[in-house]
Amino acid sequence: MSQSRHRTEASPLEREDSGTFSLGKMITAKPGKTPIQVLHEYGMKTKNIPVYECERSDVQIHVPTFTFRVTVGDITCTGEGTSKKLAKHRAAEAAINILKANASICFAVPDPLMPDPSKQPKNQLNPIGSLQELAIHHGWRLPEYTLSQEGGPAHKREYTTICRLESFMETGKGASKKQAKRNAAEKFLAKFSKISPENHISLTNMVGHSLGCTWHSLRNSPGEKINLLKRSLLSIPNTDYIQLLSEIAKEQGFNITYLDIEELSANGQYQCLAELSTSPITVCHGSGISFSTAQNDAAHNALQYLKIIAERK
Repeated sequence: MSQSRHRTEASPLEREDSGTFSLGKMITAKPGKTPIQVLHEYGMKTKNIPVYECERSDVQIHVPTFTFRVTVGDITCTGEGTSKKLAKHRAAEAAINILKANASICFAVPDPLMPDPSKQPKNQLNPIGSLQELAIHHGWRLPEYTLSQEGGPAHKREYTTICRLESFMETGKGASKKQAKRNAAEKFLAKFSKISPENHISLTNMVGHSLGCTWHSLRNSPGEKINLLKRSLLSIPNTDYIQLLSEIAKEQGFNITYLDIEELSANGQYQCLAELSTSPITVCHGSGISFSTAQNDAAHNALQYLKIIAERK
């Protein structure tokens, strides 16, 4: 789909250049050229190089949509597509049709509803690239990936990767490090797929406040819970450390994510990782006779770590 606007009076671009060439002759002479290439060559000859601008980049998990505007002299056209290249092609094609004053000109541009996977851009096939493009478009920091777990037998390895974007975090698993990263990126894209580009909502606004808990803020916090932690021994039996950590997280403004590890430890215990969205990120390991006890142990170890950090001067 494309739109265009131009002056009714023929512009220099629409006329023959001193009779030495025509757009139709260029197309006939070089049938293998793409609309972008043809328009660029025509612009070079008329000294009006085409200028492309991205008007919209709506990156969804399944069907990304891009809109590009091309300006050649007095003519401006837009084109849409499921990739930047396709959108540019459609914009260039619309401009060529106006320049040739013949809408019957048609180029072999892929159908956005029936894309050829072998010819799609890598970022369209790769959620990692799509997530990075989404972050750039909204002005967010680039995603960060961390390998948090590697386990399983040699013939069936499983990797767990943590992806962080602003104050959000997702985990992905896969039979390879790359697959685990892709899985984490796909989860992020699914989470943000309902965000309208026109809203320009930052991730910080989505959660209501900035999760900027730092070691400095912990050490100087007047919060009741964190100061109680400084005085606690953390050695009372049957203590609900998960609840205690949750209360401190709420007071200090960070999130907690528990990641159960499917593989048992060397001594046959369940394992868990507790990740705190502090700055820097805190990850603590826990183990126990069940997933719940492993989570409680991970929370206990996280509290021990926070206690040490908070007490430092």
